[in-house]
Amino acid sequence: MDNSICQAYEDEIQALEEEIRLLTEKYEDIQQESTFFSDEEILKSIKSFQGETQGETMGCESLSDLKAQLDSLETDLSFLMKFTGFQFTSHSKKTVEKTRNRMVQKHRLSGKCHSLSFQLEFQLLEMQNKEKVSSVVSDLSIIMESKEDSDVSKFVSSTEEHGNLLTFFRSLSTYAEWYEHRRCTFLHFK
Repeated sequence: MDNSICQAYEDEIQALEEEIRLLTEKYEDIQQESTFFSDEEILKSIKSFQGETQGETMGCESLSDLKAQLDSLETDLSFLMKFTGFQFTSHSKKTVEKTRNRMVQKHRLSGKCHSLSFQLEFQLLEMQNKEKVSSVVSDLSIIMESKEDSDVSKFVSSTEEHGNLLTFFRSLSTYAEWYEHRRCTFLHFK
């Protein structure tokens, strides 16, 4: 057999092995996620879902009702984006560790607030104790385009150190709004 044909087959084999490895990881993640819930919770969810689907088949919603609901949701989303100034462009999460009462996920989030772009990367630890679920943010990393401003740089460093996402979003919203006002004002005088 020709060397180039053998190489092509070997490349195809390696690509298939890589695809198998990725699918295996994805399957294991799904399996881990399903073990996070107790058998009772799973049965409750199944019964609830069956009740919902039976109710839907009895009184099928028309296509126009579904379109109306979709339009309503899009209107609500548009309102929230205008109100807060946030527009999220991408989000990904990966389960790093999962046990019966503990789960660690790695999140990546990017978006814009008014005209300022940002990217976040953090780990979220969720622990379940009886009826209570507590969450802790760790390993927070923030990337912003206007890091040349020393005040923003200090704010980002402080937020990364404390891992407080709520403070970050609130402060970024206010700062980005006034940043936009300043930018428009300076453009007016140019």
